[in-house]
Amino acid sequence: MMSDFHNGSLTQKKPYAITRGKVIFDFSLMYCDTPSKLLQSELFTMIINGFIKRIETKQSRVFTFLQECVPLRRRESLTKYMTDLFRLLASHTAAEIIVMNSQYYDVLSDKEYLLEFIEELYNYWRRFERYMYIEAPKRSHYTQQSIHHAQFIKLHVELKTIVLETYRHVRENLLGFNPRVYRQLPAGANMGILLEKIDWKYPEGLNFVKDVAFIRLAIMESPLILYPKMNKRKGAFKEVFNLKEDMLLLIPEQWMCYPAKIGTLTAFIYFHRDFISQGLSLCNLFEIADYEDIDDKSPDIMLFVGLKNMDFAGETVFYEDRKTGTLIGMIRYGEDIDYFGYFKKMPLTLHNIVMLERGRLPLHGAMTSLTIKSGTNAGVVIVGDSGAGKSETLEALRTLADEHIRDLKFIFDDMGSLNFSDEKGITGYGTEIGAFVRLDDLQPGYAYEEIDRSIFMNPDKTNARLIIPITTYYDITRGYKVDIVLYANNYEPVDETHPVIEFFDTPEKALTVFRNGARYAKGTTDEKGIVNTYFANPFGAPQRRDVHEELATAYFNKMFELGIKVGQIRTQLGVEGFGQEGPRAAAMELFEVIKGLRN
Repeated sequence: MMSDFHNGSLTQKKPYAITRGKVIFDFSLMYCDTPSKLLQSELFTMIINGFIKRIETKQSRVFTFLQECVPLRRRESLTKYMTDLFRLLASHTAAEIIVMNSQYYDVLSDKEYLLEFIEELYNYWRRFERYMYIEAPKRSHYTQQSIHHAQFIKLHVELKTIVLETYRHVRENLLGFNPRVYRQLPAGANMGILLEKIDWKYPEGLNFVKDVAFIRLAIMESPLILYPKMNKRKGAFKEVFNLKEDMLLLIPEQWMCYPAKIGTLTAFIYFHRDFISQGLSLCNLFEIADYEDIDDKSPDIMLFVGLKNMDFAGETVFYEDRKTGTLIGMIRYGEDIDYFGYFKKMPLTLHNIVMLERGRLPLHGAMTSLTIKSGTNAGVVIVGDSGAGKSETLEALRTLADEHIRDLKFIFDDMGSLNFSDEKGITGYGTEIGAFVRLDDLQPGYAYEEIDRSIFMNPDKTNARLIIPITTYYDITRGYKVDIVLYANNYEPVDETHPVIEFFDTPEKALTVFRNGARYAKGTTDEKGIVNTYFANPFGAPQRRDVHEELATAYFNKMFELGIKVGQIRTQLGVEGFGQEGPRAAAMELFEVIKGLRN
């Protein structure tokens, strides 16, 4: 199990935490604007102490050198000895230091060893995931003012600058000359957040969450590479009907809340700080809610990630508060849930349940609205579960943009909903401004075109993922007309009897395929081989199956009545050897279908 925030409990007395490869610190309490202040900080002392313990355990040659050079009486306080030396090197050359204090003669005599110490210490710091935060005074509206946004961004940049400056001063004063190449590495905070406590209408019995601060602003040093413990999600989201107050007890100082706009809904996503890397990665997926969406309001959805008092059989459950209508999701604390898929799929499950209650049909799939150069416009929805090839096909379609497509907008990349009105017909709405996609299945070059804004998760492992913004909040909530709805069939090879795209002639035939939800599972969850999932959507549809079945029947009948083309597209993503070629062939065929449409 993961450590709690002790040795670094985030209270008013302790402005930082070092835990599970992460450094989290309150920059307002540890502000450094000079190398001297940085080297005198408590956090620097903790970092250099941890590094010395590491090289001592390894008995590295650098540690052996220090043992030989440092006076015997100083070895017990090697951390202080090296910290004092660094403070001198920040402003004096090695030669000057030897003249001032002869005790440093031996350690400065062999500069290569000390240079190796400096470089390894620098890399040791940079290998941590580093998060800075500042908390604004409660109800100050500090986070609403653009001047304070600018100040916060400036502080983030200053931290990076002062770390680089300190490293370079120490290195250059040791060697006595300047380098010929300067590398502007991300040496400060990987992410910075501005926090604020805001009063809101919480459900009865949950008054203890009122002291958890909301994330109001985030800044990211991208591209960001993270290494969570897990690289896939498992299990299902089950509904529970009894909730005890003590199950949600938490220590506010150890938690944060990401207020997310999920489509038109507001979700308060609470997470224990041990999961900060996953929680802050939400900024590439969901829009941060406005102050007016929080102040004196009740959210549509609440989610708690990292609960230690959960007393349910499953790791992931949800509860509907009948008094307020708020859906409350709960995920148990543990390394097994250290995966971004839980932060994404649980809120979307709750979103889908709300949509069903409001008469909208949720879909697990992707949608784009595009206009080809002939002027034809089409809203294309591809439905499919994880690994079915829906996103990959639309991404392959995007590669045709320069040559054949005038305009292309992504409405949703994983989860959306359909709505019907007499004025607009059937329209599609999204939930996310970003995408959480498999790196292995993307078209060559895609990740590198967009690398400067991305968050990479476990890029060295199977099911490596990329979180990247792909659209705007305006586009996902505007509502775009739907012209084509396809089921992503990833397991059948294309041949004479199985065309790339096959359209159905009755709602019943279409419903049979969509309801069956067959796909070849590629191991992105805990499933493998040919599996069936009701409407390819384990996120809300099975939990409210009766309501979903009634709505799905009504919507599919309406699609055929309105002349919307409904069928299946064979992406072949699960067919050996067609991981790239399958979606590309599907995209080309889809493009031909769109060319034949008449607006």
